[in-house]
Amino acid sequence: MAQIDALLQSMEKFGAQGALLSSGEKVQLVFPTGKRFASQTTPHASLVKLVEEIVPAGTTLNRNGGTTFVYPHNGSPVTIRVDAGLGSWKVSIEPRPGDAAAAPAGPAPSTASTSAAASPQPTTSAPASAAAPAAAPLPPPPPRPSYKNVQVESAIERLLLKLLEVGASDLHLSSGAVPAVRVHGSIQALDGYPPFTEDELLARLYEITPPRNREEYERRNDTDFAHAIPGVSRFRVNLFRDRHGPAAVFRAIPYEIRSPEEIGLPPSVLELCNLTKGLVLVTGPTGSGKSTTLATLIDHINKNRTDHIITIEDPIEFVHENKQCLVNQREVHSHTDSFKDALRAALREDPDIVLVGEMRDLETIAIAVETAETGHLVFGTLHTTTAPSTVDRIVDQFPADRQEQIRTMLASSLSGVISQTLCKRIGGGRAAAYEILICNAAVSNLIREKKVFQIYSIMQTGKQQGMMTLNDSLLTLVKNKVVDFKEAYAKAVNKTEFAAQVTRDGGKAAIEG
Repeated sequence: MAQIDALLQSMEKFGAQGALLSSGEKVQLVFPTGKRFASQTTPHASLVKLVEEIVPAGTTLNRNGGTTFVYPHNGSPVTIRVDAGLGSWKVSIEPRPGDAAAAPAGPAPSTASTSAAASPQPTTSAPASAAAPAAAPLPPPPPRPSYKNVQVESAIERLLLKLLEVGASDLHLSSGAVPAVRVHGSIQALDGYPPFTEDELLARLYEITPPRNREEYERRNDTDFAHAIPGVSRFRVNLFRDRHGPAAVFRAIPYEIRSPEEIGLPPSVLELCNLTKGLVLVTGPTGSGKSTTLATLIDHINKNRTDHIITIEDPIEFVHENKQCLVNQREVHSHTDSFKDALRAALREDPDIVLVGEMRDLETIAIAVETAETGHLVFGTLHTTTAPSTVDRIVDQFPADRQEQIRTMLASSLSGVISQTLCKRIGGGRAAAYEILICNAAVSNLIREKKVFQIYSIMQTGKQQGMMTLNDSLLTLVKNKVVDFKEAYAKAVNKTEFAAQVTRDGGKAAIEG
């Protein structure tokens, strides 16, 4: 299948009447209701390859001018117009009348081609209401692309392509067990795949494991690294040993960084990206989407500011190319010995923004807080479930004789906390529920005076400042029919209060259902 066929199939499915692809720009799709843009750009080389693949024999492809030809797609003619300039092309795709599907225009499609962009999103979203500021209803998840034409050599990579095809987030491999994937939060076996023996699994895993990580695995029985299938996706890998033998978990890290609208980030979170100094923490349990949220925030800064960004990760997950900002990404064990060493060195590297992938130990936390206090914007992650508990977790990391000092430093440096959890959405996929703490003078005083337990009350009354409780976010997801009540109730921390909120908002039917 030619790359353009995948785009045309998606256009037919969603009722698009045409498309315009421009070098280095977002794909523009034409619908009866107007134009929509994709979230990715089309590289010039990919656009040239797409045209060269379908240009008819005998047609002169003028690389510095223009040409028009007809491409037959499923028996229907499609007009292709190429406006070629030096290093910049524009390609117009116009199915003849009757070729586009009669389906009404819906959410913009996602193409299977790596040269075309992923699902377009509306450029604006409805404003959040004062009562439930969580965000406008999320768009449905885009159709999953196919990777049948992607050529890979190893058995592990073929399993990784299967992971992407079924829309899973993780691949689990264990000795003596059938490969399993996590789809929408649930573990399920991959049918048709035999279990790996102990020796076979280790041999297959070693095919993609860097030499340094092989040595670490043999010494410690676990190791972390990143693996990439070029043009498809990156993966965070943990290789470990259990009672049955070797095992591994792969987490899919897409090349595309999702937009704030796609993941439903409230506007108040984006405002934290405009700060010049302070500590912003993204928290939540493992697998709650913290890395995705941080990548979206860093990408937003990269597009809208002209600063120097340093990221410290283990391993590097999302890849950030230089846009408006200069971005340096350092990987623990590959480019530095530890988070604390890299963070200490960052102070001599003229940063404006520092991302600390994990604040694991006391010294890393102390340096991060000090860095934020001395005029830098620091982003970090912690494994806490609520925004107020994050403050206690940081303070409790320190010995008793240092807690007063760190409490004072945190009161002046902490700018915001985003706690999140992922919920299974109706119809498939997952949606994030957020708890947002914006540190104003009242919050700072409560931190300084050891009254963290009162912060929740400030969040309940601070909606005008962009604060949000987890219950408010879950309630909005239920009201917008993104998540059903049972799923939201399971994710709520204060379940009694959440059930009462749903009842007050006329959600009795949702509870009974």
